[in-house]
Order: sequence, then C-alpha cells, then structure tokens
Amino acid sequence: MTEHKAPHPDEEVDLEQPFLSHLLELRDRILRSVVAVILVFLALAPFANDLYHLLAGPMLRYLPEGSSMIATGVAAPFFIPFKFALVAAIFIAVPYLLYQAWAFIAPGLYRHEKRIALPLLVSSTLLFYAGAAFAYFVVFPLAFAFLTAAAPEGVAVMPDISAYLDFALTIFFAFGVAFEVPVATVLMVMTGLTTPEALAAKRPYIIVAAFVIGMILTPPDIISQTLLAVPMWMLFEAGVFFSRYVKKLRREREAAEATEGTGSPPLSEEEMEAELDRAEQEEERQAP
Repeated sequence: MTEHKAPHPDEEVDLEQPFLSHLLELRDRILRSVVAVILVFLALAPFANDLYHLLAGPMLRYLPEGSSMIATGVAAPFFIPFKFALVAAIFIAVPYLLYQAWAFIAPGLYRHEKRIALPLLVSSTLLFYAGAAFAYFVVFPLAFAFLTAAAPEGVAVMPDISAYLDFALTIFFAFGVAFEVPVATVLMVMTGLTTPEALAAKRPYIIVAAFVIGMILTPPDIISQTLLAVPMWMLFEAGVFFSRYVKKLRREREAAEATEGTGSPPLSEEEMEAELDRAEQEEERQAP
C-alpha cells in the first residue's frame, strides 16, 4: 500500500506567500484607484454646477423660449451636480484605473500577449472616449432638436435635471460601448471564436443588428438611430480589417517558432505567404 507523504509545513508557507502577496498587491492597487477618483472628484466638486450646465448645454439650446429645466426632487438641485461630478471624476480617471489593472495582470502574461494586450487596452480607452464625444457633439444636438420640436401642442418642454442626467449617461455609455466594436472583433478572432472571413460573410446580419441596436439605445428618431448604427458598421469593418492583420502576425509568429524548434532554415517571404494561405484555407474548411 502506497503511503502519501504529507506536505512539509515550509512548503505550505511557500505556497501561501505568493497568494497573499497577490492579494496585498490587488488591495494596494484598488486603494490607489479609489484615492485617484476621490482626488479628481475633490478637484471637480467646486465646479459641479458649471459641469452640469456644460452637460445640459445641448438641451438648453433647443428648449422653447421661456422654458427651462426643473428639479422635482427636494435635494436634487444640490445632489445631482455632485453626482455628475463623481461620474466625471471616474471618467477622467479611467486611464489611471486601467493602468493599475494592467500593472496587476501584466506580470502573468507572456511577451507576445503583452504586445497585443497593451495596444488593445489603449485603443479601447480611446474608442470609449471617442464614442462619448461623438454622442455629446453630434448626437445630442440632433436628438434634442427633434425631441423638443416633436412635443405636442400645449405641452411645456421642461426636463427634470435628474432624468436628463440619467438619459445623458445612458447615451454616453451606449455610444462608448458601441465604439468598442473593433476591439471586440479582434478579441473574438484572437481567441479563435471566429475568423475574419466568417465575420465578413455575416456582414448583412451585422448591418441589420447595428440598426436594431441603434433603435433600442437611442431616442425614437431616425437621425440618432442612424448616427449610432452607421458608426457601428464602419467600426465593424475596421475590426475585420485589423483582425486580418493580427491573424497574419500570429501565423507568422507560430511559423517562426515552429521553424526554430525544428532547426530548419527560416522560410522565405514567398514560402511564408504560401504557408499562411494554406493555414487560412484549412481554417475555412474546418469552420462551421
């Protein structure tokens, strides 16, 4: 009968130390993130009313003459601007928050994973900001011009400041997430869930889905729906283009590693292209 030797106490301590060190590092990075958001919020708090006025600018420009925004809650005039200041603080601190997340997970990644993950992290941040900016400068003026003009006769258009903030944040989030389509497309190809060729073949369904999402996430007018659907389609095309490039780089790296492992001389450029074409044809045959 085989006896199972119990682990030495020193071995258990060695296993626990890395786990505890990771927990301590995670705690420190979360604390740094929270402190960063609080510091930015404290810097923005004195300008909370001005920030909210800036947010409400697109709506105020299209309100009928003599109309204004209202506050139906007793404490809303005080708390709503500070709520927006807190959201703006998180929005501004996003690069630092993502840096803390990257610094925590980067040591566990391989070199080739770092080369791809860092550009994806930076591009996803910039795309989210671009989506929010597109919503504020393009979608808001067109949508509010339509909504205020569509009010029935005898109805005074006086939006509540709390409802307006919720509406604006929803639109910001919707466009920010919609602009992440290229990153999502590249990740799907990298993880093997699909191929650029399969995505290109589904282009008609993607276009229909983009307009359906635009109908759900935007006000009920054709202008704002189109302004969300068309960029989503264009960003999908950009994602397919970049996913082809990423797939080619991955194939070249795998071919180079295979060549190094066998000790064979490196492939020429023509041989490399032929090998990549053969691999793509094999993937297309195996794809469902």
